[in-house]
Amino acid sequence: MTVLRLGSTAPDFEADTTEGPIKFHEWIGNSWVMLFSHPGDFTPVCTTELADISHRLPQFVSRNVKIIGISTDNVQSHHEWIEDIIEIGNKTAPTCVEYPIIADPERNISRLYEMLDEQDETNVDGEGLPYTIRTVFIIDPRKKIRTMLHYPASVGRDFDEVVRYDISAFTSINEHCLLNDSRPYSIIDALQLSEQHKVMTPCNWRKGDDVVVHPSLSDEEARKLFPSYKTQLVSLFVLLVIHPLHGKSSTALSSHNVAG
Repeated sequence: MTVLRLGSTAPDFEADTTEGPIKFHEWIGNSWVMLFSHPGDFTPVCTTELADISHRLPQFVSRNVKIIGISTDNVQSHHEWIEDIIEIGNKTAPTCVEYPIIADPERNISRLYEMLDEQDETNVDGEGLPYTIRTVFIIDPRKKIRTMLHYPASVGRDFDEVVRYDISAFTSINEHCLLNDSRPYSIIDALQLSEQHKVMTPCNWRKGDDVVVHPSLSDEEARKLFPSYKTQLVSLFVLLVIHPLHGKSSTALSSHNVAG
């Protein structure tokens, strides 16, 4: 079986979902995608997670990111579960599930994406078949895997790591449950920025903060791309790690205001 790594082509598949059958690559189209798995329908942690993603959906839409969930139960069970998700989600904010959930009762897709739990002996269905762990795959429009996150079934995901926003920023909600987008930090913002520019994002980066010139660029190339860039020598160690191709203190850590 192919081992999935960053840069691997996301495996294609056909599946039934709560929004009808799909061919995954065809469904992706020219969008980014977040595929995220759930051990099973009606489980309490999964229910809170799907409600949370429903609240955050406009944050993904504004970034050209499609959302799709997957669980090892069937489509009918998913539809019944959505009613619970809405009920739980409504306790925090108006909720509607406007993204598909894949049915994977045979675990075919779960195996394809290496999602099945090999750690927790209690994370199984009534027949003893393993449920999935909590995985997140961020896939780009070329169908390449750009980020993978893995959580055990016992730990709910921190979606602030994927897209951050303050729930107090709710300002308007229409019949489609769309929220105003404050566009703060997200892994997706960082991925898309590095895709568009020869840059890397430092620790705790926020949209609009300084970024780091990619170490593959020479001084001359950096000046052409970023005429106003500045340099900052942090330490000899950072020099060797951050910019190993140059060996000059003037290019140890170059930061640029590219993100607006």
